[in-house]
Parts: sequence; C-alpha cells; structure tokens
Amino acid sequence: MMDVTLRRFAPTDMQWLAARHQDLYAREAGFDETFGPLVADILHSFCAGHDPACERGWMAEGGGERLGTVFCMKQDAATAQLRLFLLTPAARGKGLGKRLLRECMAFARAAGYRGMMLKTHESHQTACALYRAFGWQLTDSRPVHSFGQDLVEQTWRLSFPVSDSQAP
Repeated sequence: MMDVTLRRFAPTDMQWLAARHQDLYAREAGFDETFGPLVADILHSFCAGHDPACERGWMAEGGGERLGTVFCMKQDAATAQLRLFLLTPAARGKGLGKRLLRECMAFARAAGYRGMMLKTHESHQTACALYRAFGWQLTDSRPVHSFGQDLVEQTWRLSFPVSDSQAP
C-alpha cells in the first residue's frame, strides 16, 4: 500500500468531504440529495466551534489524494461520538479503516472520555464488523426512513476500562 499519512482535518477539506459523502452514499446506498447538506452542516459546526482538547478530525492522505476521514466529537462530558468515518473505494481493504478507528479511539480515551458512541446503518456491514472487532457493542437498532431509504439505524457503544491511575 502507498505511504499514507494522517493529518488534522482542515476547513479547506469540508467541500471535498461533503461531496464524497454525497457521491459514495448515493452510489452505494441509494441515499438522496439530502445527505450531503447534512454532512456539510456537521462539518461547518465542527469547524466553527470545536474544542481541540476533546474533539478532533483526521484526514488520511496518500499518493497526493485524500483517502478518508474520521472524527471524534463531544456527545457529553463522559462520551465521545465517532462521526464521519469514510474511506474512498480505492482506500478500502488495506487496513486504513483500522488505523483511523484506532487513532480516534486513542484520542477519545486520552481526552478523558469514559466511552464512545456512534450511529450507523445496518447496511454498512463492513464498518459494523470493524466496530465489533474493536470491542464496540450494538446497543440499539430501529427502523427509520432517512435520505429517501428505509434503513435500520444502529447505535453502537464502547466503554473504556478504568485503569488504577484513573480510579478515584
């Protein structure tokens, strides 16, 4: 695999990421045109007001191209939310998803969160298998109609073990 670097997400990446989400989810999952603007809104809010001490986004790059992203965003004082986890088709199956997930989880733990959560759809089987392999647990599943599709929305959670040095 090509040499891949991870860097912090920058506001100049917003348009690319919203467009990739719109394109890939339309092609691969049949999502309608409402998905890209939702991603753009999430990115605008993140870039306008995230706290870098406890929130971060990463961009994976290789061969002069953007390959994927993952974000750690604050859900509440104890819980981080994993968001906008995306790999371009050319970057899949090469371990980059594991690397991004590992980086995001390590950051959340180091930032003092006790756990993480994420929302996804049952149809994203490869991502769900990755979450399960990393110790995440499916905690909720419900049918929804979103982005022009009948989907099964899932909530996954991960708790970080408390070490002796963190105990009160």
